[in-house]
Amino acid sequence: MPGTLFLAHRVPFPPDRGDRIRSHHLLKALAKMGPVHVGCFGEGDAAAERALAALAASHCIAPRTKPLPLAGVEAVLCGKPVSLTAFHSRTLAAWVRETIARERIEAIVVFSGQMGQYVPDDFAGRVVIDLCDVDSAKFESYAAAGERVWLNAREARLLAREEERLGQRADATILISEAEAALYRSRLTMPGKVNVQVIGNGIDAAFFDPAASVRHPALAGQPGPHFTFTGQMDYRPNEQAALWVIEALLPSLRARFPQAMFHVVGRNPTRALMAHHGMPGVHIWGEVPDVRPFIARADAVLAPLLIARGVQNKVLEAMAMARPVVLTPEAATGIAAIDGAQWLVSPPEPETMAERIAGLLSDRATAGAIGAAARRFVLDHHGWEAMLAPLAGLIVKPAEGQRHAA
Repeated sequence: MPGTLFLAHRVPFPPDRGDRIRSHHLLKALAKMGPVHVGCFGEGDAAAERALAALAASHCIAPRTKPLPLAGVEAVLCGKPVSLTAFHSRTLAAWVRETIARERIEAIVVFSGQMGQYVPDDFAGRVVIDLCDVDSAKFESYAAAGERVWLNAREARLLAREEERLGQRADATILISEAEAALYRSRLTMPGKVNVQVIGNGIDAAFFDPAASVRHPALAGQPGPHFTFTGQMDYRPNEQAALWVIEALLPSLRARFPQAMFHVVGRNPTRALMAHHGMPGVHIWGEVPDVRPFIARADAVLAPLLIARGVQNKVLEAMAMARPVVLTPEAATGIAAIDGAQWLVSPPEPETMAERIAGLLSDRATAGAIGAAARRFVLDHHGWEAMLAPLAGLIVKPAEGQRHAA
């Protein structure tokens, strides 16, 4: 039976962070279509490898051991983006060649632009590349914000070239939202040569169900109000957003609600975040076994991202949990909810956002209605099965004469 080669920059297990959630569901969808052979990077998680082995026809997990400074030196010497040299492995490259020679591989699906380097030039089957979002634009944003300007500007420039190369190599290039697709097209020198498709993010609404959540004993009896932010906390945009809440927004909130508590929930909180742990109104939880009790206890879930690409899973999860979400326009990208009906959108201005939150909390009936509408929206528009339905049509070779460019 023909198979698919799936290449991802992280083991798609467990589905507990944004990129792994998407790659996990992509892999499951591919496995329903036929044998899938998975090449990816890992960090020695035995449980994740067992889960992958149970689903994949074969797999190769290359160790992620290259230090970032070494990847940076390699990148400068060979004129490549650091993102590519950091994820280059001779072991994985050899496994890809061997698998294509050994198996009947009719399609290669690449998750994340770093992995496009493993697609052989002479591979004759279908190639589908899920860029998710436009990484080069993210690095441009970092440079524009004054963060390591030379390095980030260089990374943005070289990644933009790689993103266009991949688009021209692929039969279809997937972006996570119409906004990201439009941004990607606007940056191409030859957009007519790239077939751009949109497949959004889904949500497991049966798991993120308020009826399935249990109370967290540490939160019981605390008056609040409680505000929650979730995510991988060593990811710079998440760290930046959480610090903005602590340093800029929380003083305005506590002026209105003296017992307000802000909970930062997610693995690997940075030193800068941990320095605020225990300050009045601040609790940095780090990694927790289940994020749902923290979302369920929140009077509002905050997502004040200043730099954001694609669709934010943290937002979909909170909406599925029927919590009112207060977020910036950047964090709202790719989700067609309505301000004031299914969430509250505010610019990243402390007094403006605090005023909107205060208005929300002053009318509990309206807050409950927004949360209920948010869950209905997610159920109607963001189920994984519906989101990934177009995937099968992209990896199957069209009949002669039916292939077309976007």
